[in-house]
Amino acid sequence: MKEKHIGHCVAIIPARYSSKRFPGKMLAPILGKSLLQRTYENAKRSPLLNSIVIATDDERIFDHAKSFGAEVVMTSIECLNGTDRLAEAYKKYYSHLPIDIIVNIQGDEPCLEPEALNAVIEALAGSREAHMSTAIVKITSETEATNPSVVKCVIDSSHHAIYFSRALIPSNQSGDYNASYTYYRHLGIYAYRPEFLMTYSSLNTTPLQIAEDLEQLKALEKGYKIKVAIVESHSTGVDIPEDIKKVERLLCKQNIFLSPVASAHL
Repeated sequence: MKEKHIGHCVAIIPARYSSKRFPGKMLAPILGKSLLQRTYENAKRSPLLNSIVIATDDERIFDHAKSFGAEVVMTSIECLNGTDRLAEAYKKYYSHLPIDIIVNIQGDEPCLEPEALNAVIEALAGSREAHMSTAIVKITSETEATNPSVVKCVIDSSHHAIYFSRALIPSNQSGDYNASYTYYRHLGIYAYRPEFLMTYSSLNTTPLQIAEDLEQLKALEKGYKIKVAIVESHSTGVDIPEDIKKVERLLCKQNIFLSPVASAHL
């Protein structure tokens, strides 16, 4: 197989302080380090990333990121979402650099396996058609498949996304879960070519995007292709305070990045 040319790859972690369900979660402690620091250090495990940047609109997060040695930039408080923050950070600070791929890593995903991250990068680097890429993982339970908080994805034979939905897809007339089907859960990580990131962030909202409350659908509605990597991942994000314990258990299971203080309590 011909080796893919990855080029210069930069990850940007959009991080904001405000959160409806968990204000200040980026600074929440997880086994002796903040959620943000855990996510940053975990991203450094990928050998395909040339650099990792934190983009924020809050001085508290800016100062904290500096304290553990991260590269961090300030963006506007007017950014509506992580994609806007990514685009502004690139345009304001990095558009003069020869960057081939920009990766959006959510700041509340401290357990994402580097193999999954690498697969998303390689999927875009190896495609001439795709404008962006993402990842999916096989769903293993009916509870997960029918949960509207879990975003499902169906793909074509070339591993391009056909659709993303909070509903059960694929589905037949019964609308019931079918154990003989293969269902996939979407992982919220994306890679973009820089020029498309700017296009993507400027796209108007679309009917399906609004109906499903899924930003990536505007790309599909506008005719852009999303390459999808099928990965194995046990990553769990932090949406509410109760998720901290789940992440701590997973980090302990992975046995990585435990601070001396945390390790003493295991």
